[in-house]
Amino acid sequence: MDMTNLIGTLAGGLTTIAFIPQVARTWKTGSSRDISLFTYLLFSSGVLLWLIYGIRLQALPIMLANGVTLLLSVSILALKVRDILRTRRRIRAADQRTL
Repeated sequence: MDMTNLIGTLAGGLTTIAFIPQVARTWKTGSSRDISLFTYLLFSSGVLLWLIYGIRLQALPIMLANGVTLLLSVSILALKVRDILRTRRRIRAADQRTL
């Protein structure tokens, strides 16, 4: 592996690993309250484009890092959407009780 690919692989690995604690914490606490839905939508869209870019270039470090990062960021998005839907149901149920 040449130096450029080594740097790309290390960079991709570090930025991908950085999401694991967030996914674990969100899953463990069951709360994504402090996570911005808009930020993760933008980020996930950007990662998807990076993945497509890596595929078009056939650049394995870009494909691997962004493929895994996309899975992690989409899992956080899914947990965020789940929490939004739960909150809306709770509010609706509380409104029904007050009627």
